[in-house]
Amino acid sequence: MAAQQPQDAARLRLVGQRPERPVPPAPAPTPVGPPSAGRPAGAGGFADTLHLAIEASGLSLDRIRAALAQRGVRVSVTTLSYWRRGRSQPERASSLRAVHLLEELLGLPHSALSALLGPPRPRGRWAAAANICHLGLEDVWPGEQEIADIFAELDAPPAGELERLSIHDSYYVDAERRGNLLRMRQVVRATVGGVGRCLVVHKADEEASGCPEITSVRHGRLGRVRRRPEAGLTVGEVMLDRPLGLGDSTVFEYEVEIPPGGPTMEYSRRFATQVREYVLQVHFDPAAVPVHCERYDREPGEDVDSRREQLWIGASASAHVLAPDRQPGHIGIRWEWE
Repeated sequence: MAAQQPQDAARLRLVGQRPERPVPPAPAPTPVGPPSAGRPAGAGGFADTLHLAIEASGLSLDRIRAALAQRGVRVSVTTLSYWRRGRSQPERASSLRAVHLLEELLGLPHSALSALLGPPRPRGRWAAAANICHLGLEDVWPGEQEIADIFAELDAPPAGELERLSIHDSYYVDAERRGNLLRMRQVVRATVGGVGRCLVVHKADEEASGCPEITSVRHGRLGRVRRRPEAGLTVGEVMLDRPLGLGDSTVFEYEVEIPPGGPTMEYSRRFATQVREYVLQVHFDPAAVPVHCERYDREPGEDVDSRREQLWIGASASAHVLAPDRQPGHIGIRWEWE
């Protein structure tokens, strides 16, 4: 649903995969020189220097992302935006390599950026558990530029701000074999102080006649919502009951009304971060119980299943998956009636 970073990413009805949108090749950048070469020096920190160099280069963040990818380093547009605004700083080995490539790409002297990086930010014991792995937005939703644009517009918080302790999805399929409702419950814990919101992504399939609608938010409220009807996409901002301090936890719930379309064949969720416990239940109307049901898992950005497991549909006309210590990636349930 994910991300964050990306944040939680739930795919409501996916009958076929949409082909990835090709990214045009990045043009060869014109060297722009260090901030001292005819540009104000700002405060002289990493974020200021990077921001000024990007402005002077005339390159968009997406062009920079594509150029880094061509050199073997994957950094999301959201991450680049956080770096230039000082909301986060590069710390991992792959991120530090990206910084050296940025110096070359933006025409800066060697170590002009890397020398400005301070020590890693202090992290509590909760953060140590939550920051094992965070995927970039393009890893969670490859080829989905609309989602990246909305995240940038809403100034998406870093994926690692909230540790997902538990996510419980209950998905309902009606007698006409169409998914019509999702009920979601999350238990989260802050890895930094002052966390007050998160973004959630819900997407319908290509046959849907509209966007998913987030309703009935409990233990929080719905903030800004961005819809892209042509893509069946909804991105919502969930405002927590109160700002969380380091180590504080909270619970929030909401429902998603699913737009009408053809028969629903599966439900899945995409994760940008590790989740301590994920539970997915699919509830079928007694008049529309499938003849076959299975769990599937996929690695981040992959279209091929890495795991399949047949599921039993019980007397309650439901099936479920329990995934403890779920790593970033893609997990769902699919079914057939014939």
